[in-house]
Amino acid sequence: MKKGPWMIVMCEWIWKAITANVCWIAFTLLGLGVFGFFPATVALFTIVRKWLRNDTEFRVWKTFSEVYFKEWKRSNGIGLVFYSIGLFLFIDIRITEVFLSGVFGSFLSIILYILAFILLITVGYFFSLYVHYELSNKDYIKQSFIITLTSLPTTIWIGVGLFMIGYLINQYPGLLLFISAVAPAYWMMKACLSRFASLEKRALQH
Repeated sequence: MKKGPWMIVMCEWIWKAITANVCWIAFTLLGLGVFGFFPATVALFTIVRKWLRNDTEFRVWKTFSEVYFKEWKRSNGIGLVFYSIGLFLFIDIRITEVFLSGVFGSFLSIILYILAFILLITVGYFFSLYVHYELSNKDYIKQSFIITLTSLPTTIWIGVGLFMIGYLINQYPGLLLFISAVAPAYWMMKACLSRFASLEKRALQH
């Protein structure tokens, strides 16, 4: 982005963020939610990654739509794997809550909820991996789980940021349309780029 008066620059960034957020909502709905979420989120992470790498001279809407349609089939194919795991955990949680009680039921419920939380974090890492590296579908899923289980400090940092964003939106619901997707994606991508750089440096040293 060209330099200019700070007020103009700030307004341009706000407009870009709002545009990206509205694009994510619109394209997610275009895919009827289930089939729009993964390609729309891939497109959103692609855009915030560009911003974080100082690539800002592009049209958000055009880039978003191009990535969305290009990655629709592949991202949804991987998404079906995550959806299946999520559905399996959801069914297990419901069965546990309805048919099991006592200490064992409570213990199993806690384990299942922890696994569900790990799945959510893994999906977040998946989007960052997907737009940053070129891997096979199988490796995207495998590496997402590996990074989730071996990157506790980064995961905690991401969790703190998402909590703060969620708290802000809860206090000011009007922000939902403007930052509900782009702010979490930006925060996660920023944290993940730092983690990826650390892993790449460590790999080169060995």
